[in-house]
Amino acid sequence: QVQLVESGGGLVQPGGSLRLSCAVSERTFSTTKMGWFRQAPGKEREFVAARNWSDDNTVYADSVKGRFTISRDNVKNTVYLQMNSLKPDDTAVYYCAAGPVWGDVRRAMSYDSWGQGTQVTVSS
Repeated sequence: QVQLVESGGGLVQPGGSLRLSCAVSERTFSTTKMGWFRQAPGKEREFVAARNWSDDNTVYADSVKGRFTISRDNVKNTVYLQMNSLKPDDTAVYYCAAGPVWGDVRRAMSYDSWGQGTQVTVSS
């Protein structure tokens, strides 16, 4: 069973930055693609960003494009989400997810493994 462990959440003021980390216990065919999703209170889980381990292609939700960056460290088996220019609307629990190469990277059902989530609160 693949384990995903997120860290890096917290409280930040509007305009501030945070970097989330997601450590993956192993890299197999079932963790080819990595994604970040978020869920705010009373809302459905939504896609944030995704990438593969093996190339530089990235996909972002329109709401975070230009502000968030997903990156990876293949040696550490860790995926990061750098979040800049944070807004109150970015407040949510952020989840890391891993899945096989197939499937729509923007859909949660394309991912098989999920982390426990980390809270991000943007407030003055």
